[in-house]
Amino acid sequence: MRVRVLGIVLAGGKGTRLSPLTLERAKPAVPFGGKYRIIDFVLSNFINSGIYSVYVLTQFRSQSLLQHLNEGWQFGGLLKNQFLIPVPAQMRSQDETWYQGTADAIYQNINLIEQSDPHLVAIFGADHIYRMNIRGMIDFHVQNAAEVTVAALPAPKVHAAEFGVIETAESGRILGFHEKNPEAPTIPGDSDRVYASMGNYVFSTRTLIRLLHEDAADEASNHDFGRLRFPDQPHPRRSPGHRAVLARRRHHRRLLRGQHGPPLRQPGPQSL
Repeated sequence: MRVRVLGIVLAGGKGTRLSPLTLERAKPAVPFGGKYRIIDFVLSNFINSGIYSVYVLTQFRSQSLLQHLNEGWQFGGLLKNQFLIPVPAQMRSQDETWYQGTADAIYQNINLIEQSDPHLVAIFGADHIYRMNIRGMIDFHVQNAAEVTVAALPAPKVHAAEFGVIETAESGRILGFHEKNPEAPTIPGDSDRVYASMGNYVFSTRTLIRLLHEDAADEASNHDFGRLRFPDQPHPRRSPGHRAVLARRRHHRRLLRGQHGPPLRQPGPQSL
């Protein structure tokens, strides 16, 4: 049976850590390597991994981003399951608020998931610069009959206060999340490193919908995926990523010098 995957890209953040680059545009729309934007990395990863049904959730200062998506990513329309559609914030919550967190952003667009009726939903952020074969993560998820799989990057423990850290058992199953905690648990068997969450998730659809409804009904929740009470799940997948203004500038310059290029519109998925 072919697994149907719906991709959702979270592209509504303010990106305050990239100021002043984000004074006039959303973080995913920040230029990178000349004609590219930061969002191109996650979109390229989706397309090169064979995921052609993608919604992009936007919110703050989205005009530049919407224009870029319209000019550079309008491949859909030929088949029902091939589309890349930007979705501005609809304020579908009862109190008509902006998105209150990453989980709330998905909850306010839960109708898109129900209409698409996928087996899996891949929810990725739009502000990482990296190359990833998402199909590898999906295959891992399916082979382990997982409910949730999370992408992570081993990072030095001294930087634990900068990340959302994933706590795992020795078996590799996720036990919890620790948000920017300098004393977060380290990787089992490696006291010098932690699993830093990339904020990229693959959910079994029924699990996702259940968790979203539970979270929406919890008045004490901050409605963010990092704080959801996830069921037990397999070991997080590993993939590289870069953060903040200095990292963006360094890799931007390397690209312009021809040392490497972003994996945009390459034929076929790229291996990790």
